[in-house]
Amino acid sequence: MKSIFALRATTLALASLIVASQATKAAPEDYEFQLVENEVKPGSEAIVAVRLVDKRTGAPVENAVIFTTRMDMAPGGMEAMTTPVETVPSEQPGIYRFKTNLVMSGDWRFSIAAKVQGETGTIESKLIVTAAQ
Repeated sequence: MKSIFALRATTLALASLIVASQATKAAPEDYEFQLVENEVKPGSEAIVAVRLVDKRTGAPVENAVIFTTRMDMAPGGMEAMTTPVETVPSEQPGIYRFKTNLVMSGDWRFSIAAKVQGETGTIESKLIVTAAQ
């Protein structure tokens, strides 16, 4: 009889642990990309830096896997005007840096998508960067 109660108690404890671990999983809307600076210098060596933040805690999120980036001039009605984006190293936790060629001044849309380790959803953002002298 004791073994049945012990088994039930163990099963309930395990079920509670599983439910608790599932509850701590975040949704994509719990994360946010933010521009480190809204304005960058135009040119072939323009650096755009973004911060990935866990909105629940305000903490930076490290080691996200960035798998999509796109830079275009959609804010100015020129979505077809794109430029390559290249990942460059960052020394700050939760900061992701990209080199791009902002060929002209104006507003550029930076689209970015990433996966956070241990989470199932995709974090996607469209940020407006201003290229200005």
